[in-house]
Amino acid sequence: MPEADDDIVVTMLPTEELTEAHRSSVIDVCIAAHDEEEFKNLFRVYIKSGGRHFLTFRGTELVSHAVVTTRWVQPEGHRILKTAFLDAVSTLPEYQGRGYGTVTLRRAAEAITDYDIGCLQTDKPGFYDRMGWELWRGPLAGRCEHGLIPTPDQRGVMVLRLSQTPQLDLDALLTIEQQPNRIWE
Repeated sequence: MPEADDDIVVTMLPTEELTEAHRSSVIDVCIAAHDEEEFKNLFRVYIKSGGRHFLTFRGTELVSHAVVTTRWVQPEGHRILKTAFLDAVSTLPEYQGRGYGTVTLRRAAEAITDYDIGCLQTDKPGFYDRMGWELWRGPLAGRCEHGLIPTPDQRGVMVLRLSQTPQLDLDALLTIEQQPNRIWE
């Protein structure tokens, strides 16, 4: 966990309330954490509005970020569930492994009680499973107006059970609505 004397503040802001300075800092943290330039399009392509951004500051420096957007997953045999989809989870490399990401995710989990379930896609499931996230073992697919789009090569989809989450079979089919630029990732 962060040092007791660290000045740590986790703030939640809707996408629409992020200043240009916030947006720039979020993009910088995401690119530094993932070494992925595609994050330059975070606000132009992927999350234009409607997100809940969790910003973790150490003093005045943004060191960690995560965003929750509303998506819709459907576990086989259940209705479509309002889903808190966690994305752009990032911590500056020099602060990784020191608890800042954990603090950010715990704050996000506390704030999604108005959803049926949490969901994310990651290549680091060990980081999330210690906080209660569970790896989906069954087949995955996207949903569109033409039917299902199987995603057999997709890995790392995880769910977080919330108080409203129905009984789940993690080996069953899980689908999510297709978005213009993505299915799971």
